[in-house]
Amino acid sequence: MKNCTEMTLIERIALKDKSSVTDNQLLLAQQNRSALERCNLQLRRIAVVRALPGLGDFLCAIPALRALRKAFPQAYIALIGLPVARSWAERFEAYIDEFVELPGYPGLPEQEVDAERLEKFLAEMRSGRALQGESQPFDLALQMHGSGVITNSLTLELGAAQSAGFYLMGHLCPDPAFFLPYEESESEIRRYLRLLEFLGIPASDERLEFPLKPCDRAALTEIEAKYELRDNYVCIHAGASVPSRCWQGSQFAAVGDAIAQLGYSVVLTGSAAERELASAIAQTMQAPALNLAGQTSLGALAALLSQAKLLICNDTGVSHLGAAVSVPSVVIFSASDPRRWAPLDQTRHRSLSQPSGVSVACVLEQVRDLLHQESIYVA
Repeated sequence: MKNCTEMTLIERIALKDKSSVTDNQLLLAQQNRSALERCNLQLRRIAVVRALPGLGDFLCAIPALRALRKAFPQAYIALIGLPVARSWAERFEAYIDEFVELPGYPGLPEQEVDAERLEKFLAEMRSGRALQGESQPFDLALQMHGSGVITNSLTLELGAAQSAGFYLMGHLCPDPAFFLPYEESESEIRRYLRLLEFLGIPASDERLEFPLKPCDRAALTEIEAKYELRDNYVCIHAGASVPSRCWQGSQFAAVGDAIAQLGYSVVLTGSAAERELASAIAQTMQAPALNLAGQTSLGALAALLSQAKLLICNDTGVSHLGAAVSVPSVVIFSASDPRRWAPLDQTRHRSLSQPSGVSVACVLEQVRDLLHQESIYVA
């Protein structure tokens, strides 16, 4: 009997539970057999389209990329994304063979379109010239970027033998055998694992991860020595890329003071642009706080979080970074959907959202519970 990596997508779909794959989908898949058979049985060349700007957007796709690599260990996997994601992708060389920069695309707001570069980019993708000199096009292109209203056309223009992804109900579905309805409230992590499972690729490992480099750990050692920082600290990250997602600085300050009264050091983190916010919180607090906003690289921040007792933050990229390095966290949702973006482990990570706004008392209740759990675990 063939194992998973020896089967074509059509064979995997044929083996799916008939309750999740309709007769019409199977018929359409059979009609696409000639296209699928042009793919190597082990799918040698796979493109993943995810051109979103946030760190959290990137990290939420890692479980799916890990599943792809496990299913197709010899495949060449290219991630097509925005320039900001290049340095992140370099950390995941175990799953991503090449990062390909998207020169913008009509309708995508994150980056201005360079029409000349886009035309050249699409020609290279279709011919394979962009991928280390190889001339074959992709065997499979996976749309892992939103509902597909805009990105499905981009994915199809890559010229892969087969494309798959999501479509928004009421809009054109490129191929019902390989495109699933997009559910707005679905977990961003589980969404793309569900797509792979639909295609017959085992994908049940939901863990986030963020590999730490020796230089990241060395940077943390320097911070610990410079500020005499010990491991009994809690990180507060008060910023977010979208202002509407930010809890009030005065509320973070109140939480910081309460944490200090419990005997923990308070470390304020953030980007260089968030240093003023962190400084205002430090000045509002009665207890001392170490302000490291703008003083750490992303890797150093991850190392810092990995040794913290707790992380308190808004719904932003650092919440996913915290989950990736396994620090317990309290994530405050002000203007986004916890069903889509909350960490999946609700025992180790507490996601708080209230129509009237999350109170300091509510945050402190979860803080005390998590710190108590952590002290029992360490003991």
